[in-house]
Amino acid sequence: MEATRSDPARIHCKEVTPVASPTTIVLFHSAYGLRPAVHAAAERLRGAGYEVHVPDLYEGRTAETVEDGMAIKEEIGREELLRRAITAAAPLSERGLVYAGFSLGGSIAQNLALGDERARGLLLFHGTSDLADDASVDELPVQLHVADPDPFEPHDWLNAWYLRMGRAGADVEVHRYGGAGHLFTDEGLADFDGEAAERAWRVALGFLEDVAS
Repeated sequence: MEATRSDPARIHCKEVTPVASPTTIVLFHSAYGLRPAVHAAAERLRGAGYEVHVPDLYEGRTAETVEDGMAIKEEIGREELLRRAITAAAPLSERGLVYAGFSLGGSIAQNLALGDERARGLLLFHGTSDLADDASVDELPVQLHVADPDPFEPHDWLNAWYLRMGRAGADVEVHRYGGAGHLFTDEGLADFDGEAAERAWRVALGFLEDVAS
């Protein structure tokens, strides 16, 4: 937001030291839509001092099952979802965003982060995306939290993803959680694993603190 400056010849104010703006995070929801768990995650991040935006890529729709969520995703289409995500993030990008997301939202966050030269970091829960052969970033910090095993993120895929992200120039960490369900951070789903979720959040908040410093 651009501040309006008063004429110094008319108003004399005590000089103050500017306060640094908080790191801004754009957090994308999973294929289930903008569920309460996403809002809860945003509040957790705000409580840690971050400015958080949670775009609703489904425009008010949510799903009760993964099958219903995938049906909504397919109905909208990947290109339209990316367009909506870019529209939401673009006005904020000059700040140097941290892109984050859950599952499908992680895939979208990755696409936006790799296309934004100002991106400060990429935080992924439960999901990744393919990347172009010519993808290139300048030591972008990336952290992934994923169940082990995860039917949507099999080991062979993750190993290849890790190598390709490294070749693209990213500084990548992968944290695996044995026995957890796919969306183990969402307490409203059967996948939820409280212990794994808390461990993931502790590590993620440490990552964000490093990115913000």
